[in-house]
Amino acid sequence: MPIRPTVWISRRLSDATVARARRDYEVILNEADGLSTADEIVAMSARVDAIVPCHSERFPAAVAARLDPRLKIIANYSVGVDHCDIPALKARGIAVTNTPDVLSDATAETAMLLMIGAARRAVEGDRLVRSGQWKTWSPSFMVGKQVTGARLGIIGMGRVGRAMAHKARGFDMEIHYFNRHRLPPDLEGGAIFHSGIDSLLKVADFLSLHCPATPETAGLMNAARFAQLPCGAVVVNTARGALIDEADLIAALQSGKVAAAGLDCFVTEPGGNPAFAAFDNVFMLPHIGSATAQTRDAMGFRALDNLDAFFSGKTPRDLL
Repeated sequence: MPIRPTVWISRRLSDATVARARRDYEVILNEADGLSTADEIVAMSARVDAIVPCHSERFPAAVAARLDPRLKIIANYSVGVDHCDIPALKARGIAVTNTPDVLSDATAETAMLLMIGAARRAVEGDRLVRSGQWKTWSPSFMVGKQVTGARLGIIGMGRVGRAMAHKARGFDMEIHYFNRHRLPPDLEGGAIFHSGIDSLLKVADFLSLHCPATPETAGLMNAARFAQLPCGAVVVNTARGALIDEADLIAALQSGKVAAAGLDCFVTEPGGNPAFAAFDNVFMLPHIGSATAQTRDAMGFRALDNLDAFFSGKTPRDLL
């Protein structure tokens, strides 16, 4: 009987994913579900043929240079791969894959939740009711910003951005987008293309970020760009925390230039930015955009599909 590859699953994935992995591979599972240090990742690479990491495990060039030659593939349990130095890993002969497609709807649902919750003052309202401080009502009480019919600007019209646009059309929103390349009409769906971010910002009553974190997009939304938004805009980020200069967003919230924000990701994770807690008009979630049972299974199965292809001598579907 051929020896089965050994796979390290670095976090506690869904039961269905773990069961399938154990059926086909020798599995080392991080039962404690804690974060692994760089030294622990390097040590584990000498024991396994493959790693299935999450975004929480980091593979910068310094780690890639230390990985054991036994390790042949990193099958990420994520779409984003900014935690991996892909050129450095490829230089070591290590294949890298991700899990696109399967989490688009779940993440877009979270973006819609954050957009509507931020616009309709959900944090403030929830706190009033929970604290027993809701003691009055008037026509001027808890007035928020209406989503229906507003203009939504999307930066990054990939799979998640398109899913967000599709859902926003159900609220009769006018969709504007910036992308590196204009989409063909069948994918554009009537959305209005902007060849530059600046022209998009000027019309965005709501702004939703869906682009990857790269050296070029770090601090994409800074003071100069917040200043270009219509007064009272709402900003949503379910992509990566690095896209926003958090100090500049706080300044824009304090001035009223940005009326509210919905954030699922932060520069520092886990933990977030404690400074945002002072703002009732910031609706925050702990980076759970894809956290549905259905999507978690689908992500795990997609990562395992990539492993199956690799170890059968085929090119993985999501090879980067």
